[in-house]
Amino acid sequence: MVKFEKNNVVASGVGRRKSASALVKILPGTGEITVNQKPGIEYFHAIAHGLGICRTPLEIFQSDKAYNIIIEVSGGGLQGQTQAIRLAVAKAISSLDNDKRTKLRHLGLLSRDTRIKERKKCGLKKARKAPQYSKR
Repeated sequence: MVKFEKNNVVASGVGRRKSASALVKILPGTGEITVNQKPGIEYFHAIAHGLGICRTPLEIFQSDKAYNIIIEVSGGGLQGQTQAIRLAVAKAISSLDNDKRTKLRHLGLLSRDTRIKERKKCGLKKARKAPQYSKR
């Protein structure tokens, strides 16, 4: 597991998707990913490509083995959490260099997906599903 020291942090970023929220800290290292004090492989055991999604912004610049990533994520499901982590990592990398920011922006990795679940309204069965209407 990666030891975390405040003065070693190279960059940090926050990402959100649906009801998931992720805080990412990037440290110089060997490419280890720690999610909520667990190794990344152990945390994303249910999603085979979960770690791949999280590493996407680093792989673009071939720096996935140059940094250790410490992630604190909460809320939502694993799919929303992986997308929140990807956004947070992209924001952290973009704060390092302006050239990286333009490339990440062009690839659409710095855009937050604002779609969230619509709330249920009273008198309806779900958010929009109404009971069957009978005219006669």
